[in-house]
Amino acid sequence: MKNKSKILICAATVVAVIAISAVAVKSYLFARYDGKNAVRVEIPAFSDKAAVDSIIESSLGGSYGRKAARLWNALSKDALRSHGSYLVQPGDEAVRVAKRIAEGRQTPVRFTFNNLRRFEDLAGRAGRMLEVDSLTFLETADSILSAEGFSPANYSAALLPDTYEFYWTSPADVIIEKMSAHRKKFWNDERRKKAAKLGLSPEEVHTLASIVEEESNKSDERPVIARLYLNRLGKNMFLQADPTVKFASGDFAARRVTHDMTLSDSPYNTYKHRGLPPGPIRIVEAATLDAVLDAPENNYLYMCAKPDFSGYHNFTDDYRRHTINAVLYHRALNNRGIK
Repeated sequence: MKNKSKILICAATVVAVIAISAVAVKSYLFARYDGKNAVRVEIPAFSDKAAVDSIIESSLGGSYGRKAARLWNALSKDALRSHGSYLVQPGDEAVRVAKRIAEGRQTPVRFTFNNLRRFEDLAGRAGRMLEVDSLTFLETADSILSAEGFSPANYSAALLPDTYEFYWTSPADVIIEKMSAHRKKFWNDERRKKAAKLGLSPEEVHTLASIVEEESNKSDERPVIARLYLNRLGKNMFLQADPTVKFASGDFAARRVTHDMTLSDSPYNTYKHRGLPPGPIRIVEAATLDAVLDAPENNYLYMCAKPDFSGYHNFTDDYRRHTINAVLYHRALNNRGIK
């Protein structure tokens, strides 16, 4: 009877141990990420097992990070295969995250850019969002875009702002070629014919659109501004576009363009050089390119910001009226102490 009791006690103990082990295993496998926001685990090239383990744990934090790292360690056959970026969402199970990283199944990065002035700014953004080095991006762009016929001044005309998807590990040539393909698709036969009708190349449309975009953030006003500058080009007038002077000076925040700024010898100074500057002064949106291509007819030659600081402009074809508009605007600037 005593032996039977001992056997029952041993059996119960084994069952209990098995149950406890099952609970422990379950707590590892099905632990869920409890962070409030999604987080990326980014594993650089040539990371060894110790490095990957540390990155997973530190990126995800707490007991969940430790569990995911240990599970990855158990599942991984080659640390080099985990090179990449992996998005972990709230509620993701540790075992599924570890398995994705072990198998190198990356989550694509949504690479969005707009409102960038210089091509170097795009390279910097790529360097922050993707693994590619910004200098490598610039060197690769120089190789690819120059082969496509772009001069360095026109590199900003080679790409369009949009949302692209890349793997974090994508090399610079893949990134640039995908963006270039998007721009080529935009410049279809219909748009090229519209540009030719205006007497402009696609690159010159980008340049004019960049001025228009800098002049106003009001999308309904941009086609009017585009036609005004087309009118000035048609009459061989100086464009006298303040944004080009700011670009030449590097002072993009200037609220006023001073007389000294208009004396610059820079080829971007449209107060001193006729026609369009050598290239775009920002990377323009597709909608602004269409605003130039489809600009409605008007007779305007002059524009001046409205003194109510609404962001809109007064337009006229009469220089005397323009002078009055300019006086009213500068008086408003003075009243606000804007120098």
